[in-house]
Amino acid sequence: MHGLGGDPIPINTLYAVPTPSSPSASNSSLLATGTDDVLYIGGLLDLSKGPQILHVPDMAGRYYSVQFTDPSDGTNFAYVGKRTTGTEAGDYLIIGPSWEGTVSQTMTQIASPHNSVLVIGRVFVESDSDLPTAYGLAKQIQLTALSHC
Repeated sequence: MHGLGGDPIPINTLYAVPTPSSPSASNSSLLATGTDDVLYIGGLLDLSKGPQILHVPDMAGRYYSVQFTDPSDGTNFAYVGKRTTGTEAGDYLIIGPSWEGTVSQTMTQIASPHNSVLVIGRVFVESDSDLPTAYGLAKQIQLTALSHC
């Protein structure tokens, strides 16, 4: 997975694309889609060394979604977003299949069937003038290793 400029996105890092995608997007785009009213966020997780914490800021009612996908077969196994978890700030502990531990009461657990996870997020952009606000929110959707907390 590559960000702008073609450089790879580091594992266990999310990259927010600063402009909406479109069918005519160049190869420098994370995704070329028919949806031009969302900003995309992408990343690949490796949970073999431990869980990751997904932090989502208060989205103030704005549509957003973060889907968790098994990259080996494309199966989506979890969603965080306006329709599933609401738009308040939250922290989600993403664990691999062999992790054993306790989950803080301040976090919601997401259990992955595999150690590799493809993360695709979307943040709604209302208009051109809303783009800076939407991008600011997209950049706040972040990952932190549990071991760093």
